[in-house]
Amino acid sequence: MRHKAFVLVLLALATPLAAQENFATWPLLKNPFESTGGGGIMIDGYNPVIEGKVCRSDFSAKTPAGEVYNNTVEFDAVDTQGGILCTNGRWRAKDGSSQGTTPFRIFMKDGIVRRAP
Repeated sequence: MRHKAFVLVLLALATPLAAQENFATWPLLKNPFESTGGGGIMIDGYNPVIEGKVCRSDFSAKTPAGEVYNNTVEFDAVDTQGGILCTNGRWRAKDGSSQGTTPFRIFMKDGIVRRAP
């Protein structure tokens, strides 16, 4: 019984280490890119800037019908792996008509901007 408990403790400790992502291997952020929400929406103009503990960017969302919506996004800026991980994104329309969250994440290091795969 003790052996089983020891193994479970080791697995619990090892899991966070094994699950840590290597952000430096993510693909480069290139505009435009498909929205995480899908539906053929294309995101353009992402140019994230770090301001303290926040990453911000204005961007546009273009529908397949050609409608363009101007938005802004703000992420939590987390120091990690020698760079900044922008996570927990919150976006809103510039005209105040809508808002939401996004699973999209960005990693910035040495002037290089990468996006989650």
